[in-house]
Amino acid sequence: MNAQEVLEQLQSLGSDRYRNTLMKHGVQEPVYGVKIEDLKKIQKAAGNDHELALKLYDTGVYDAMYLAGLMADPEKMTKTLLRKWLQLATSPTLQEYTVPFLAAESRYGRDLALEWMTSTKENLAVAGWATMGSLVSITPDEKLNVNELKQLLKQARTQIHHAPNRVRYWMNNFVISVGCYVEALSETAIKTAEKIGKVEVDMGETACKVPDAVAYIQKVEKRGTIGKKRKAARC
Repeated sequence: MNAQEVLEQLQSLGSDRYRNTLMKHGVQEPVYGVKIEDLKKIQKAAGNDHELALKLYDTGVYDAMYLAGLMADPEKMTKTLLRKWLQLATSPTLQEYTVPFLAAESRYGRDLALEWMTSTKENLAVAGWATMGSLVSITPDEKLNVNELKQLLKQARTQIHHAPNRVRYWMNNFVISVGCYVEALSETAIKTAEKIGKVEVDMGETACKVPDAVAYIQKVEKRGTIGKKRKAARC
């Protein structure tokens, strides 16, 4: 299966209804409107073909770019390539999920997260906080820098209400991730969230809401799964 064949298959699977839903979530043209479950079927049929993934991402077609993120080999992703993918990502889903997920699973997750988080550009800062949140969810606690995470929680607490719109959302998600996946910092994350209070984010035309960090972490705590890591960032 080559890139052109995949594009033709994607176009045949797209629907105007789902395409419109995606565009309400900020997805930019060109987009066919292929559901994630259908993208995963193509991924299963094609296998994890890294070279094909690179070609699909370069098409600029949203559905192909999302599929590329599922197919790519994180071990083969370089810093240069991950930076390029983020630069080419014009849709929030690619900036906030596809690229951060891959970055977190690569060997460069921490470095790129810290690099992007300091950017004054909203799309880069968003990717940074999303990458760090994903990283803590899949990395054993003994391999995490707890003091660094404490500083980032403090940074989120002091900066979140003055940060750009989508950055606020992902700072809040970072607090949730630390609280849920880093057992030693769970209480610290809850206290941080309590001090932050309600986080206001403009979610556009969608029905999406900003999660209540305290309630979210406490729900996981009640379930008895604080500190239970994910097998992978991508899903």
